[in-house]
Amino acid sequence: METTPIQTEPVLTITGLTKFFGGLRAVHNFDLTIQPGQLLGLIGPNGAGKTTIFNMITGLYVPSGGEICFLGETILGQEPFEITRAGIGRTFQNIRLFPNLSVLDNVRIAYHPRAGYSMFDAIFRNSKYEAKERELTEQAQDFLAIFNLENIQNELAKNLPYGEQRRVEIARALACNPQLLLLDEPAAGMNPREIVQLMELIHFVRDRFKLTILLIEHQMRVVMGICEHITVMDFGEVIARGTPKEIQDNPKVIEAYLGKGAAHAA
Repeated sequence: METTPIQTEPVLTITGLTKFFGGLRAVHNFDLTIQPGQLLGLIGPNGAGKTTIFNMITGLYVPSGGEICFLGETILGQEPFEITRAGIGRTFQNIRLFPNLSVLDNVRIAYHPRAGYSMFDAIFRNSKYEAKERELTEQAQDFLAIFNLENIQNELAKNLPYGEQRRVEIARALACNPQLLLLDEPAAGMNPREIVQLMELIHFVRDRFKLTILLIEHQMRVVMGICEHITVMDFGEVIARGTPKEIQDNPKVIEAYLGKGAAHAA
């Protein structure tokens, strides 16, 4: 009896990634491999180069050197919308919702690249356009229900509490149907109760949508509580990799965050 082979190809492979801004080296020789289903943390002090990595993965920055492969194919040179369409979704350090649109419309936007009608249909609002718009609305409402957001679907995004805005942003990223989700400091600005809810949400979306997740986060409670493996950066370079326990006990990590005296004391 034949069995279906288990996929072992990495979701994301980064080799030798480097980025210069003028004469400033922001990232140097960065390597990372993420396997399917992993929940991996990327941490480091402010200015370590973490968000620059995200911006290169998603096409916002052009690398000065190195390679980025998603599902075995290079994505260097692709536009951000092409990378999103290929299966990489992200959130941003500063929430980027459309503040004057409703929660429903913020999520509906993610479906429009797959709307299936032409500009002609949209301009004249013909029957095809009306049918497709109803379909998109139903899909977005079903998606909001998964995140328990259906009761606030008509609220303007700007009127939501911070934690709810973050949930909407994650929901919108997932509506793009990604295989890899990049979360850039999702716990920033959250209170302790919201942080607990966020941790539960991240586990939920990983398991519910069979996702691979790469997380940047300064809240060590989040990183140590949900990540299976962690990569640590400082001054644009990787200084440590390992499990949460290994990272907590690593002298280089302690030094990067607390200084040489703290590392020697440990």
